[in-house]
Amino acid sequence: MMRNWKASVECTAFTADQFPPPEIPEVAVAGRSNVGKSTLINNLLGARLAHVGATPGKTRSVNFFLVERDGPPFRLVDLPGYGYASRSKAERNTWSRLIESYVAQRKNLWLVLHLVDFRHGLLENDASLQEWLDNVGFPMFVVFTKGDKIAKGKHRGTRDQYIRDGLKSVDVPIVTSAEKGTGIQDLRVFIESFLDRRD
Repeated sequence: MMRNWKASVECTAFTADQFPPPEIPEVAVAGRSNVGKSTLINNLLGARLAHVGATPGKTRSVNFFLVERDGPPFRLVDLPGYGYASRSKAERNTWSRLIESYVAQRKNLWLVLHLVDFRHGLLENDASLQEWLDNVGFPMFVVFTKGDKIAKGKHRGTRDQYIRDGLKSVDVPIVTSAEKGTGIQDLRVFIESFLDRRD
């Protein structure tokens, strides 16, 4: 069944006091800079709403997208990418404080989609994010990006090896490809079923 979503930009926040009221469920998207986060968000929303920049670490704000669907609406929240070394330490600290204040304060945050490059699995910063979210008791679901960079016949074995290596995810991770559009519909179905189970 095709999931039809109608998405719009609701808010761009540079500080915690600019976050919109926590009235509806939110699903946040987190990942390393250059993991393909903006491209995946645009594919998922079916519209070019997230800015895709040539420079990794482009997103410096928390961006809230309102998603209307057949069921109750929700927000998809684009968090700043992490782990991009060329940004100054002060900038990186500002970003991490913004992300931490968002995750810690949002009672309506139901799920974090953790985007991971399928070619590399969990890098050090990814593992740190997983450990932190796990410690604060937050459900996270791993979404692999750039699946087209690995032969399709190796997808299951590669994914299963990452799981055996200790990757944390509330369900079996989905492998996506922005180039080919694979996995996007499966991800929509997962998000909807997760939200509907919590309602």
